[in-house]
Amino acid sequence: MEMSVSFRENVSMYQPKKYRKKDPLYIFNFIKAHPFATFVLKGERLLATHIPVLITGTPDDFVLYAHIANHNEQFSFLKDGLEALLIFQGAHGYVSSSWYKEKDISTWDYSAVHVNVKLKIQTAGELESSLDDLVAKFEKNQEKPLFFQDYPRDIVEEHLPLITGFWCNPFKVEAVAKLHQGYDKEDIGSVTRHLEKMDDPLATQLSKNIKEENN
Repeated sequence: MEMSVSFRENVSMYQPKKYRKKDPLYIFNFIKAHPFATFVLKGERLLATHIPVLITGTPDDFVLYAHIANHNEQFSFLKDGLEALLIFQGAHGYVSSSWYKEKDISTWDYSAVHVNVKLKIQTAGELESSLDDLVAKFEKNQEKPLFFQDYPRDIVEEHLPLITGFWCNPFKVEAVAKLHQGYDKEDIGSVTRHLEKMDDPLATQLSKNIKEENN
């Protein structure tokens, strides 16, 4: 499977310069850590589906792959060479201006990666191998994992014709992380403490991301 990634300067994603992320390793690891993506393509109108997406290859040379149900409205538009957009979203949250030592404006911190891709429909064998990968990734940490190869064969053969797998070959990758860059340590400390007080896993992860970015 051919893999070619271009990290372009002339981007369409909204990326204030100080929030742009260009490091291929950062982007590769971000996608691995946030595999539940928004899959967007143009049919008779813009269509979006939320699906798990896997990545294989290296930070400089990778391919993505996924599948959708055949009763999905997007299915009738799937074809080799079709352009689509995959959006990967990290932790995000509201930051109150009341958390700063001086009056300022409230904002929203977040991180995301957009990948423009060309699709390649998978063969039946590739689809089955992809499902094996998908189940293994999310099942491996279960107390009593049930892997794809352990599924009853009749159930597998019943469901395989109902879904379509596809490779996603990237041709443009854009990434942004707005995590309070440029703020002083006192304000960053206050923001992260307030986020952690929420007792919300998403806010806790956002706090961690802000600390790592401003370390």
